[in-house]
Amino acid sequence: MQTLKNKKQTIMLVDDNKTNLAMGKTILGEHYDVYPLPSADKMFEFLKRVIPDLILLDINMPVMNGCEAITLLKADAQFEDIPVIFVTANASESDEYEGLALGAVDYITKPFSPSLLLRRIENHLLSRNQQVRLQEYNDNLLQMVKEKTQQLFKMQDAIMHNMADLVEFRDLSTGRHISRTQEYLRVLVEKLLAEGIYVDELSVWDIPMMLLSSQLHDVGKIAISDTILNKPGKLTPEEFKIMKTHVERGVEILERMEHSAQFDDFLKQAKLFASGHHEKWDGSGYPKGLKGLDIPLEGRIMAIADVYDALITSRPYKPPMSADESAQIIIDGTGTHFDPLLTQTFASLQDDFAAIAQEYADDQAPSLCEAAA
Repeated sequence: MQTLKNKKQTIMLVDDNKTNLAMGKTILGEHYDVYPLPSADKMFEFLKRVIPDLILLDINMPVMNGCEAITLLKADAQFEDIPVIFVTANASESDEYEGLALGAVDYITKPFSPSLLLRRIENHLLSRNQQVRLQEYNDNLLQMVKEKTQQLFKMQDAIMHNMADLVEFRDLSTGRHISRTQEYLRVLVEKLLAEGIYVDELSVWDIPMMLLSSQLHDVGKIAISDTILNKPGKLTPEEFKIMKTHVERGVEILERMEHSAQFDDFLKQAKLFASGHHEKWDGSGYPKGLKGLDIPLEGRIMAIADVYDALITSRPYKPPMSADESAQIIIDGTGTHFDPLLTQTFASLQDDFAAIAQEYADDQAPSLCEAAA
């Protein structure tokens, strides 16, 4: 729209009366670029080349009258915001009401009063210009918010990646466990959504944020000593008892972060991953012995991803199992260790899980700098 400084604004004057067109151009021509048009059809033809700042539209015209013309204008997203002033020789109160209801911003009666015509046009163009500037401001503000949100997400991603890296690089036995579990979760959640399983819960999740927060499910291992964390063999009962405390330690770490940062929603979901991924469907898990649907969905889906990854990869206390063996153990855990609906979905994704394990195999682990990038 032509609203730049030092440039005349554009008005279309649409009237089937040549005298009115000539008079309107004379009155307005000194102040605006005026396009006198003898019919609504000509107006629409001209609109293909020029978008005016305002339209003066006669109501009583042959072929297509002003009411029909404004209805078409307002139905087109390209033209709907152009202010339209109806021009008529006789306008009753009901006519004015109908015109305003159709989207006209004002009525002007013929013959024109030059000063009144100019002032009304000036007022409506001023209002329109203010609307345009406000829209530009809102658009700029929206873009700024979007950019700030992206920056915040990138900052959160960097922080969480670095914290997750600390866990992975201390726990020498798990390799690229976090990268693999993120991918397991991604395909599992996508499948659940596609099949309408737990859709009420999943539909409100921010999936990228969920995957980001899942990286912290083992953050509590930071508090476990290297002697236990990297013991080259099976843990003693006493050592395993200490190892299990990584769940509570992880929740404590995330709660401290929650109190000192503005990542509330993000950290709430991270806490659910951390606190629930060692619970079992039959209530025999830890730390709280939660059972069935009392276990947060985050914990139930992470349990499958976490156990599958432990099975299919090498650990100090065991060699890696095959993809088929690992998948069968998950399926055999239906109703005891794992949520039956989730294992049913997992069963249809065995090949996807195996492909992820291969793609993110530990022998392809990136350096710390590569991981941070």
